[in-house]
Amino acid sequence: QVQLVESGGGLVQPGGSLRLSCEVSGFTVSYSATAWFRQVPGKEREGVSCISNVDGRTNYADSVKGRFTISRDSAKNMVFLQMNNLNPEDTAVYYCATDFDVGSSWSRPEYYHHWGQGTQVTVSA
Repeated sequence: QVQLVESGGGLVQPGGSLRLSCEVSGFTVSYSATAWFRQVPGKEREGVSCISNVDGRTNYADSVKGRFTISRDSAKNMVFLQMNNLNPEDTAVYYCATDFDVGSSWSRPEYYHHWGQGTQVTVSA
């Protein structure tokens, strides 16, 4: 059974930082990727970043480039999202997801069949 568990969300002031963690278990496909998505009520789920579990290749949404960094610890089956210089527009529920590596289509949520429960990130003064 595939299981993803996110942690690290919370309340932070504008300009602050948070680090999200995602522990993945039960998914043994070698050619895979793990991504972070976010969603606010009334809007579609948005791809934030993705990392290949094969070669570590990364992708980012334009809105987070230069502020967010995705990384992984393969030995521990964990993926992290370091979020710096946060602003109120980053407020959302953040989800991690994993599935086969789909390359340039990484930001499309319909390609992922395994999701975590989500963690709330709130950026507010």
